[in-house]
Amino acid sequence: MTAKRAAKVVVIGAGVGGLTAALLLANAGLNVTVLERAATPGGKLSTTDINGTTIDVGPTVFTMRWVFEGVFAAIGERLQDAITLTPLNILARHSWSGSERLNLFSSIEQSAAAIAQFSSAAESRRFIAFCAHAKRIYDALETPFIRAPQPSLGRLVAETLPRRPLDLWAIAPFRSLWSTLGTYFHDPRLRQLFGRYATYCGGSPWLSPGTLMLISHVEQSGVWSVNGGMHRIAQVLADRATAKGATLRYGVHVAEVRTHNGKVSGVALESGEFIAADVVVSNADVAALAAGLLGKSVREASPHVSEQQRSLSAFTLALTAKTDGFSLHRHNVFFSNDYQREFTDIKDHARFPSAPTVYVCAQDRDDACLTTVDQERLFCIVNAPANGDTHTYSHAEVERVEAATFALLNQHGLHVEHVASTTRRSTPTDFAHRFPGTGGALYGRAPHGWMSSFQRPGTKSKVQGLYLTGGSTHPGPGIAMAALSGQMAAQQVTKDLALTGA
Repeated sequence: MTAKRAAKVVVIGAGVGGLTAALLLANAGLNVTVLERAATPGGKLSTTDINGTTIDVGPTVFTMRWVFEGVFAAIGERLQDAITLTPLNILARHSWSGSERLNLFSSIEQSAAAIAQFSSAAESRRFIAFCAHAKRIYDALETPFIRAPQPSLGRLVAETLPRRPLDLWAIAPFRSLWSTLGTYFHDPRLRQLFGRYATYCGGSPWLSPGTLMLISHVEQSGVWSVNGGMHRIAQVLADRATAKGATLRYGVHVAEVRTHNGKVSGVALESGEFIAADVVVSNADVAALAAGLLGKSVREASPHVSEQQRSLSAFTLALTAKTDGFSLHRHNVFFSNDYQREFTDIKDHARFPSAPTVYVCAQDRDDACLTTVDQERLFCIVNAPANGDTHTYSHAEVERVEAATFALLNQHGLHVEHVASTTRRSTPTDFAHRFPGTGGALYGRAPHGWMSSFQRPGTKSKVQGLYLTGGSTHPGPGIAMAALSGQMAAQQVTKDLALTGA
């Protein structure tokens, strides 16, 4: 008897979503090939080298550990045997001036005590109520929405209304995050702090729904540092996928996804090579599909994302430098004194913010805020418009935003002895080149408006045999969400193949 042929799967892109799908599909016995344009795995989870020193220059926060534990459990392994994770007691250090500092902790009680000292006892009590609301939102959305392969308002209502009808209102989809936070925090600094969670999804707190309060609960549930750097997650996933039989090819450019009779038939490379496939899993940003960058036959596979619907991009600085004057933790946020102006500059004027808020990841700091190196690794992020495909940022513009960044850090007491030779800059133009079709948007569609989350495409595309994964798809951006999307894509593929007998 002839053995049944294993279905051929091509995964486009070795980001976390694509690698997760590839690992699980290879583990299921499918013939998996991953095609990646870059020389290394990871996608946005990337690094840069400065004089032999490696710095993470992508996502910096590891949360939702349970997602990765589930991926490794599915292949009969344990996450802790592959990656060493260290829990952080201080989630982030926040600064508003040279004297206004607030740490948020993994313990709600510890954070509440810090807020009482920083602001007031009443504000501390409101923080505890805020945390309870954030948890309620997350609990209401986890099963019918976050873990669901296809976002659906109907499913959310059908599953929530009979059991917990009040939770539908508690989700707070119709009020902006900024407005919702105003019902909890009277101290404008705290409203600004928690409003920043909208930027985790690439949005403005004035335009994003109050639902994004749930990000606070996700962080409160645990933040870890990754031994060896964040990029190790991608490398471990790639290594495990290879060990399970997947083929990973780097430095190859997919020119087109081809179809036959309305179903995918394979992919054509820029080199002219054709790779036949029963299934294609696209880890490219969905904007690339809609722009026709993967061929006309799959252009309608996912919804178009207009320039106005794009999430934020960023101006970033990766550097090694000596610092003093401010006790850095691993995650640090330095707030501007005019938060709304920052988003007005970005959304209304399509320019770098003149008074930016600056996030600094100090990658050599441990949980005690100590470092053992003289020249420490810093990665700084400033929000920016996603117009890198229509605007080339000039040297003068870059110089201005960089000067504004270091000026703000100085005002807050952090002195960074930086030099050009040990600094690497990235603009929306650079991100637009790295991620075609996006204009530099780093989070897919912006989370603006109460229906925005339902407008992200789910696992199954409109083209038979083409599946979607990654941070631009449901359930959203971030490495945990991308991994979850990859897990759901793998589950959907194996389910559909079983139904068709492939």
